[in-house]
Amino acid sequence: MKVRKPVVAGTFYAGTAGELEEQIEWCYNHKLGPGTVPQVNEAGPREIIAIVVPHAGYIYSGPVAAHAYKELANDGIFDTAVILGPNHTGYGAAVSLWTGNAWKTPLGEVKINKGLAHKLLGGVLQADETAHMYEHSVEVQLPWLQHLYKEIKIVPITMMAQDIETARAVGKAISKVANNIIVIASSDFTHYEPHSVAAEKDNSMIEAIINLDEEELYKRRELLDSTMCGFGPVAVAIVAAKEMGAKTVKLLKYATSGDTTGDFSQVVGYGSIVIRR
Repeated sequence: MKVRKPVVAGTFYAGTAGELEEQIEWCYNHKLGPGTVPQVNEAGPREIIAIVVPHAGYIYSGPVAAHAYKELANDGIFDTAVILGPNHTGYGAAVSLWTGNAWKTPLGEVKINKGLAHKLLGGVLQADETAHMYEHSVEVQLPWLQHLYKEIKIVPITMMAQDIETARAVGKAISKVANNIIVIASSDFTHYEPHSVAAEKDNSMIEAIINLDEEELYKRRELLDSTMCGFGPVAVAIVAAKEMGAKTVKLLKYATSGDTTGDFSQVVGYGSIVIRR
């Protein structure tokens, strides 16, 4: 399969180009969003190494995700986004890297950085299309990037194996081939618990991320019985960022699905976090 077609267009996000552009702008302007639609600052400082962003339906998590993408726009131009998400489907290899030509969304095609992708292959990272066929965690990040940048390349990775050893191996592999890249860790936090419980658990997990402590992240996940789905991709981002000279980490926005739906009984937690050199 040379071009991957979208599988959640029309469900997780709008299915036509015009509606999708409007939906993304709605997220930026939402009361939980940053309040303005950003323009890319081509002379930006390029300090951002990684971002953590949610991957739920845009109507639920989009305003939170918008905070990270606004920071990315302000930071300037990068060459390639290495996007890591959890494997929700159970298909494919333990850590699956797409090496085809492009991914398609209603906003057009995004090219794969095949050179970078092939440099990453080996060890735990395997070339595999099956894991990506029905997985949404990487796909939902693409329209955000397309909305901001005319030309962008990606390397999509899904993780079924999310243990700390695997995460460290992937993070170090990314750092060794990094050249003007951004790492995007796609993850939601607590799933289907009351808002107050979710917020308490998630704040503890976020504290470990802010401290760039992947070991503590895993300890707290176990201790809190956290249902954060993309802890592996987030750990990869932490490890890669430290290897690439990360200095500061900031939580931009935290909210839950209850903040958008008004139903606080069973929520999903969302956070936008930025890691800078």
